[in-house]
Amino acid sequence: MSQTEAAGAPVAKGIEHWTNKGDVRLFLWQKSPKTAASQGTVLFVHGSSMASQPTFDLHVPGRPDSSVMDWFAARGFDTWCMDNEGYGRSDKKRPINFDISNGADDLAAGSEYILKTTGAKKLFVYGISSGALKAALFAQRHPDRVARIALDAFVWTGAGSPTLEERKKKLPEYAAVNRRPINRAFVQSIFDRDHPGTADDATIQAFAEAILALDDSVPTGTYVDMCSKLPLVDPEKLTVPTMIMRGQWDGIASFEDLIGFFNRLPNPDKQFSVMAGISHASFQQKNYKLCYHLLHGFFTQPEPFYRG
Repeated sequence: MSQTEAAGAPVAKGIEHWTNKGDVRLFLWQKSPKTAASQGTVLFVHGSSMASQPTFDLHVPGRPDSSVMDWFAARGFDTWCMDNEGYGRSDKKRPINFDISNGADDLAAGSEYILKTTGAKKLFVYGISSGALKAALFAQRHPDRVARIALDAFVWTGAGSPTLEERKKKLPEYAAVNRRPINRAFVQSIFDRDHPGTADDATIQAFAEAILALDDSVPTGTYVDMCSKLPLVDPEKLTVPTMIMRGQWDGIASFEDLIGFFNRLPNPDKQFSVMAGISHASFQQKNYKLCYHLLHGFFTQPEPFYRG
């Protein structure tokens, strides 16, 4: 029995899908309600150091609703995630570092497939860390495909980021290769670098096991971009309703950096949410249900009525 079944919630059945970006094969994973989806379609976008299923469809014994895809499917959403090129089950054959712009291209191909397959008009989009940058750049390029977007662990210019300042010390190393090795100690470091204790050991170990089952190395492109090419997203061109989600102790971006971005968003339908007790990997934190609640509220809120 899975942890979701133990909690009494229905478990969504997973279905694998494949689409192409040119001659590149991309993997998508879908979990839907047992009855017809009534709340809309969500696309979850993963970060720099892991593929999509470990992030969004994780199962940890004794930890109810560790799969955010199951949690949202149980509430009437058709949920999807995809492995960016260079990650997980998607193609890794091209000799490139799979940067953020390339990831946004993946989302363009994946979203086109999802919309055609499901008949949905638009998508709710959630991205975390470099996945938030990919998602925002995708939404900037294709606003007609996005109903609402949530950017978690996002960074704009990088000013005041202790994580990026530390990471820049290895920029020459990252820039010299297309992939960097990962192991269990590296996954542990994600949870130790900002504020140790925000995630429990069982979840960290389950997360590491799921990540390393798919990859023993990951692309360097997102690290290179975040250390040397920010800003990559123009807030004034991000016109869809947007929520910024910032963990209390997340070191990837300063409050000032994110508020500067938020203030420049042109759509008045926007939110800035600080998540108490959370550092960087939101869905693997002890307070993960807070993230679910914020995201669910944003995706289900009534559309505002505008008077001209």
